[in-house]
Amino acid sequence: MEVQSESVTLTRELPGRAVAYLMAEVRPQVSGIVEERLFEEGSAVEAGQALYQLDDETYLASYNMAKANLAAAQASLSIARTEAMRTESLYQSKAVSQQELDNDRATLQQAEAQLAVAEASLANAKVALDHSRIESPISGIIGRSSVTQGALVTANQATALATVHQLDPIYVDIAQSSAEQLRLRKALSEGDLRGVDLPVKIILEDGTTYEHAGEIAFSEVSVDRQTGAYTLRVVVPNPDGLLLPGTYLKAVIGEGIRENGILIPQNAVSRAPNGSTSVMVVGADNTVSARAVETTQSVGNQWLIKSGLRAGDTIVTNGLQKVRPGMKVKIADSAAPAANAH
Repeated sequence: MEVQSESVTLTRELPGRAVAYLMAEVRPQVSGIVEERLFEEGSAVEAGQALYQLDDETYLASYNMAKANLAAAQASLSIARTEAMRTESLYQSKAVSQQELDNDRATLQQAEAQLAVAEASLANAKVALDHSRIESPISGIIGRSSVTQGALVTANQATALATVHQLDPIYVDIAQSSAEQLRLRKALSEGDLRGVDLPVKIILEDGTTYEHAGEIAFSEVSVDRQTGAYTLRVVVPNPDGLLLPGTYLKAVIGEGIRENGILIPQNAVSRAPNGSTSVMVVGADNTVSARAVETTQSVGNQWLIKSGLRAGDTIVTNGLQKVRPGMKVKIADSAAPAANAH
């Protein structure tokens, strides 16, 4: 075949795992006995949906007491305000002393402060009462419950009652070695590659391609000391819930476009025991010679050539087992039957 140059889009296949887009562990914020579980394990729940109901008698009693205290504080404030207004009027007519006026004004301020305390106590009791009904913080799929009816739970306990995962969209965290990233950045900065923004193709565990493409959300800013890799996070639509957290996947990401790239069939490249690679090149007089080449990576069933070949060279792609350097060859028409080739 005659070597041709073309624009080659380079991609890299990297391993990864699916990670929930959002994950919320449900924990109680008040203590109490679980009175009722209000969801089905494994079902879809909405943000704000009630999940557990705790025994709320104590919290309801505290709320009612705080409500009564607020009413009493409001009544005391009304009396104090009336007394202060009456004393103010009497003071204007010189019927009471300055001290009596100051005392009634202080009593009014004290009543206002007691009303503020009562309002805060009522709000606090209302929060505790509301927290006796445990709600889902996010929308998603809820897992199994760690407690049953009748269990005692405590405020901010270490063990979650259940976990809610938002799975649409979903993240796929892929790992790329820092050496590969360094090579890619050098190639882009030196002009060997032109940057390209391509959708990320997801390969499932069975080798099939996932129908929805993803896009890179961000890359980690540090390298893992143990693996020497850093994480790329890809966000992928997951409307059918096919991708589950922890699933092993592969992601095909775009690295860039190599202008005037040279691709040749992999079977045209010979590899020596020392690891060097070469191709058989046919000269102008149809004489075959071996030429060392340097490959960078495979693109499908072809090798991308870094050095050793240029556009217009003719290489041997078939019959390599019969060809030796210095031999004269007759180039067969690729459209002709194989029996006519020599």
